[in-house]
Amino acid sequence: MTLSYANWIIHNVNIVLEDRVETGSVIVQNGKISQIITGDAAESAASAAEDLPLIDGQGGYLLPGFIDVHVHGGFGADFMDASRESFNTITKFHASQGTTGMLATTMTASKEAIEAVLQAVSEYRSSEMPFAALYGVHLEGPFISEKWPGAQNPAHIQTPQLEWMQLWHSKWPDLIRQLTLAPEKKGSIETISWLAEQGINTACGHTDAVYNEVIAAADAGLSQAVHTYNAMRGLHHREPGTLGAVLTDDRIAAELIADGIHVHPAAIRLVLAAKPSDKVILITDAMAAAGMPDGEYSLGGLAVIVKEGEARLREGNALAGSCLTMINAIRFMLEHTNLPLEQLSRLASGNAAKQLGISDRTGSIASGKQADLVWTDAQLRIKQTWVQGRSVFEAR
Repeated sequence: MTLSYANWIIHNVNIVLEDRVETGSVIVQNGKISQIITGDAAESAASAAEDLPLIDGQGGYLLPGFIDVHVHGGFGADFMDASRESFNTITKFHASQGTTGMLATTMTASKEAIEAVLQAVSEYRSSEMPFAALYGVHLEGPFISEKWPGAQNPAHIQTPQLEWMQLWHSKWPDLIRQLTLAPEKKGSIETISWLAEQGINTACGHTDAVYNEVIAAADAGLSQAVHTYNAMRGLHHREPGTLGAVLTDDRIAAELIADGIHVHPAAIRLVLAAKPSDKVILITDAMAAAGMPDGEYSLGGLAVIVKEGEARLREGNALAGSCLTMINAIRFMLEHTNLPLEQLSRLASGNAAKQLGISDRTGSIASGKQADLVWTDAQLRIKQTWVQGRSVFEAR
């Protein structure tokens, strides 16, 4: 199946740009944003473009499509299923929630299971993707701390295996975009250094690292922290720990799960106060239960109970991913912080694009960039999502 790019114009919409929101029109041609027109010229430009289908934005918002660098699944499917059917289910669901690009995130699992996901994602990306795009893979583990497994299966925890990473990068070039590891483990620094040379993000997570160990990792190239506060050594005034390093080292971008379950609103505001504005990234950490009713699910082979939207392991009661979506993360942030929508948009799109090295083509609304866009009404309810100008979701 060939998925053609569309040409169209949307007018009467509040365009969420990188530093402001302006009412106007956006023209899309050949899958890219060709023109942004604001002010008095917007309506006349819309009228002049008679050969293009015209969408009335109805006074809603047009935002850059969301980029989720940490997501395990949704609508009953998991990336560890390693199947096109599951990938379609996940990317279709999250596209309905405004996500236009994501990293297929794995769990701590056997080498064979991880390789199955890598192969399946590589094959999926080799043909046109019908919904949200998979930009690559985020390996969450298996090189993590036994002390902080969270919802990861401790049976598969490994010390860092640089030869695995070299093998996988050789077999599937440019597929792995992020690795989460515990930087205190033997072999981590060598692994981080090699990954940095390949342009692959390394993130600390599920870690018991003390402050100096995280700083040494950042010196080697570590550039991110997964689900900040969760599954990491916390802050102490005499040993700042993993969290202290993440909050104070501007080289490290901090992921946040803004669902009111994983992180208290005051702790979110602390991250926003401590970090540069381009070093905070909203993620979902969504599991298969996202978009589904309460019940029992599986994550990494472990049983998870979801009750009132909160996912916890059946054994041990640890938080097990989330049921969050990116649009709900933005709504939560609007309620609990004083950030304007244009800054929250950067947290949900632009900052992730910069971390992935793709901000030249996506992550913001600008002429020449891909038309990866989401249109909402005034209450931020999703009306339509486009990937490279092609509609991948439309509310009915």
